[in-house]
Amino acid sequence: MSRLLLTAATFALMTGAAQADYTLHILHTNDLHSRIEPINKYDATCDAETDAKGECFGGIARVATEVAALRKQLEGQNVILMDAGDQFQGSLFYTTYKGADTAEFMNAVGYDVMAVGNHEFDDGPAGLAAFEEKVGFPIVSGNLDLSRSAELKGRIGGPLILAVGGEKLGIVSALATDTPETASPGPNVIFKDDIDSLKAQVAELEGQGVTKIIALTHVGFGRDRQIAESVPGIDAIVGGHSHTLFSNSIEGAAKYPSVVNAVPIVSAYAYSKYLGHLVLTFDDAGKLISASGDPVLLDASVVPDPAIAARVAELAQPIAAVRAKVVGEAAAPIEGAREKCRAEECAMGNLVADAMLDRVKGQGISIALENGGGLRASIDAGPVTMGEVLTVLPFQNTLSTFQAKGSTVVKALENGLSQVEDGAGRFPQVAGLRFVWDPAKPAGERVVSVEVGAGESWAPLEADKVYGVVTNNYVRTGGDGYKILDAEGMKAYDFGPDLADVTADYLAKTAPYTPYLDGRIRRK
Repeated sequence: MSRLLLTAATFALMTGAAQADYTLHILHTNDLHSRIEPINKYDATCDAETDAKGECFGGIARVATEVAALRKQLEGQNVILMDAGDQFQGSLFYTTYKGADTAEFMNAVGYDVMAVGNHEFDDGPAGLAAFEEKVGFPIVSGNLDLSRSAELKGRIGGPLILAVGGEKLGIVSALATDTPETASPGPNVIFKDDIDSLKAQVAELEGQGVTKIIALTHVGFGRDRQIAESVPGIDAIVGGHSHTLFSNSIEGAAKYPSVVNAVPIVSAYAYSKYLGHLVLTFDDAGKLISASGDPVLLDASVVPDPAIAARVAELAQPIAAVRAKVVGEAAAPIEGAREKCRAEECAMGNLVADAMLDRVKGQGISIALENGGGLRASIDAGPVTMGEVLTVLPFQNTLSTFQAKGSTVVKALENGLSQVEDGAGRFPQVAGLRFVWDPAKPAGERVVSVEVGAGESWAPLEADKVYGVVTNNYVRTGGDGYKILDAEGMKAYDFGPDLADVTADYLAKTAPYTPYLDGRIRRK
């Protein structure tokens, strides 16, 4: 009550409502995926020649420059820097340094808060705990029950209050509840329903007199929209996970901000290409009265911070030899874009699935399956380096072979097709197999027909026949929802060669490799 009386009294002293307004500038990133160095137009690590031409984007040194420039420009105003998760996984920097580099650079840039992304669990709770020890800002994930986690208990926060410009700013957060299927949180990290959890977090903050509440989420744009519809009390959502492009100038992009149920939602694509800048204005009662902004494209016009760029170069030296090794040649660009490989046949999916099948076809294996979410970048035409291959396939997955009945294969395909609308990573890229599916059907009923290779021809998949299958160890053991392969697969061997090495060897064998589509995946 005393707070309400103070607010009313303060308002009465104002000569106009504008004097009581509070404007907050939210700078934000998400889904950097270890793109510590600049990226090219395919979202892969940029080589020195392309960078010299001014054709590269992002990199943590450009993020640092732009953040510093905006802070200087907005000096004396209310500015906060957030990250919506998935700093981990995606380049040789993560493979080599396991997040220690990321912690160093995020501290240097001056982040205020970060939400946990699913890939922060790629090396289990211990990997996230080691990262948390190194950063100088709070990490939050409000829908996690960590009471059983020896590594994370007491380290990852729930609802958070930050003092910004003399005002209380509340932060609530949530992580995608399917993270146990897409990463490795282990059995002691318990996921609570994100919407129910966010309602409870908002209530907790409101009970402490907080009137300005931002949701920092890693659930994807589709789920963010549902949150905006379902959780009262949230003033804005800063999200990640779906790599959605928001822009007010690019055709086909989501509007920045996208307003749902009077709640502005924003995200900043991925891979350090953009820095989001959301401007929120609240009245004296804490009611949001305006939301505006746009992401800043971090192109060659943004000069990398020299000190951070020098440190990046220093850390890159030990991995330079591995990265620079030429393993093959591409006759044309190999398309591996997220929006392609998670929704339809894509050239990168064909390359990787073909490489997998070629490697083990002498072992009685006739079907290959790769999850589209395991393909993280495209490759441009010309010489292909091991660094590029590792950017596409950064997870250190191994080849897994097993036997499965045709009925199990169909169930696996149904899983892969079950969340296409959400851009889920489970979409199946295949070899030795072709299928037709119907997106109009409900999940679980989308497979129309499946055929397997039979010499130079094709034959219908037989439900009771046992087939030899190759995938990666992550999928074979139930990742991305493929639990059916773990439950019904037979005679599994999960310790084959690294998928990146298999792909590099295949590129060398087939050089110059010509990417292609052949209709192996078709929509009805």
